[in-house]
Amino acid sequence: MTEQEYVHGRSARESTRLFDQADTLAELLHGDTRYLAGSNVLEAGCGVGAQTVILARNSPKAHFISLDISQISINKAKALIRREGITNVAFQTADIFNLPFEEKCFDHIFVCFFLEHLQCPVDALKRLKSVLKPGGSMTVIEGDHGSTYFYPESVKALQTIQCLIDVQARMGGNSLIGRQLYPLLRGGGFQEVVVSPRVVYVDSSQPEWIEGFTKNTFIAMVEGVKRQALDLRLIDQETWERGIADLYATATYDGTFCYTFFKGLALK
Repeated sequence: MTEQEYVHGRSARESTRLFDQADTLAELLHGDTRYLAGSNVLEAGCGVGAQTVILARNSPKAHFISLDISQISINKAKALIRREGITNVAFQTADIFNLPFEEKCFDHIFVCFFLEHLQCPVDALKRLKSVLKPGGSMTVIEGDHGSTYFYPESVKALQTIQCLIDVQARMGGNSLIGRQLYPLLRGGGFQEVVVSPRVVYVDSSQPEWIEGFTKNTFIAMVEGVKRQALDLRLIDQETWERGIADLYATATYDGTFCYTFFKGLALK
């Protein structure tokens, strides 16, 4: 994956979306991830560091190396870590298919919202496995846009979501990858694979989730592919605008919104 192939772009708005997403989902996705003191952990595809902060705080005595192919993202991640006063993370710019590490040097590897952007996720998992110590753990978290359902129901809203799925597919990614984590990890040669669904359910009794997830995470992500969707003629302007409005209707008093993430844990 090159920098220009990131489906969501690298705008300031996208950085904000990533932080909203990480903060809102911190307990749901990371509450059961803790690493022992002295552990060496590789975070692959760290982006702007939104997940890095959570990982490092949850395991303050573990040592993290967080890498990404984008120097721009690494610079933002470094600045964030400095602002937060976190000292147990080092950053590196690197390609996951050309890792600058010796084999069997990490106790654990963590991957979040990264495999969905790759054309060959199994190959990436195999490459990561090579730098993992025997008995070490691999943790992978991915979403699945096909798991989205909501009220009020809307065909046009589903069409806008499908645009996100189709744009990412045309760029070589797979936004339906969450449901595939078990076979992917098995295909990567990992053992004792366990995958658990992490369901997000939002209604008007949860205003923080309406803002943090429904609006600022999911709808913002869909809105981010508007230009590509219209340019590729995947949808017309009128249908797009109606679909987005219907998505926002799920965040009103009588609306509900559901989405499923998948978290996989496996051993080498």
